[in-house]
Amino acid sequence: MSAPRTKAGAAPRVSIIVPCYNERATIGVLLEALAQQDFPKEDMEVLVVDGGSTDGTLEVVKDYQRRVPYTLRLIPNPRRIIPAALNQGIAHARGRVLLRLDAHCRPQDDYVRLCLEVLERVPRVGNVGGVWLIRPSRPRSWISRSIARALSHPLGMGDSPYRRLTRPPGPVDTVPFGTFPREVFDDVGLFDETLLTNEDYEFNIRLRKKGWVVWLDPRIRCIYFARPTFRALARQYARYGYWKARVVVRYPESLRWRQGAAPLFVLLLLVGALLAPVWTWTRLLLALQLGVYGIALVGAALTEAVRHRDPGLLVGMPVAMSIMHLVWGGAFWIGLVHGWHRRSP
Repeated sequence: MSAPRTKAGAAPRVSIIVPCYNERATIGVLLEALAQQDFPKEDMEVLVVDGGSTDGTLEVVKDYQRRVPYTLRLIPNPRRIIPAALNQGIAHARGRVLLRLDAHCRPQDDYVRLCLEVLERVPRVGNVGGVWLIRPSRPRSWISRSIARALSHPLGMGDSPYRRLTRPPGPVDTVPFGTFPREVFDDVGLFDETLLTNEDYEFNIRLRKKGWVVWLDPRIRCIYFARPTFRALARQYARYGYWKARVVVRYPESLRWRQGAAPLFVLLLLVGALLAPVWTWTRLLLALQLGVYGIALVGAALTEAVRHRDPGLLVGMPVAMSIMHLVWGGAFWIGLVHGWHRRSP
């Protein structure tokens, strides 16, 4: 999959692929951040792969096309799913390195340069990424602030390496977004378009099986704007849980303890609720489980509310974290059942 050349001559060093659909609120933030990169703009191209936005996103992108110092291209994505957008971007990209970003993020000014430095320095690296700094989409909204804090808290997201600024650089299972040398796709293939979500984790499994390294460097940082409402958060985590299970059916060894905690919690709740009318001890265990869980949520929220002087977190964080755990865990079981059913003859 060699990089095509333009009529003007040499291909850019890096192509930045941005899947996009109705991201008018944040796409400008990303495009402006890319204009501020401490990397030669003549060596960058940005491909916004749009799934038919109807909220004014295309108008924002076209306005930026006239004034950014890098090449900015719009690519249609008629399938309107992320893996198809990534594959469309790969097909149209001219760079020797392909970097994926989302339309609701803001990379730090050294993001592109550091990603390419790691690719050049560390042997056999097939994917480079960094850490997420979670921020609210609507800073004036207590709900949006609560969701961002919940996503940043260990009780909300477990021990995900890409959420910890203090971890040393090194190999990991996956990274957010990702920066890839073009030859990786010749070796591993493209993103799986049967997975509507979790396509990046599945790709990284195949990449590691081929002997490539997924590398996280905490110097590489990107602000990620969290979903603004509880409803949007629930939809997001329903997708995450369902499609994670579909990947686990295919690669059972990929399941990590942090990913199994929420499904186990939901299963224990369900079993406890079903058996509670029959056995007293089951009611006691269920009450204990809910009590300990509630205390943990309130304790985490109280600590964060005091630390950030934000009383809205007292209510919002427990709601956000319970949505994340229960919706993700419940959707995981649904995805597991569907996945095994489709796999069976």
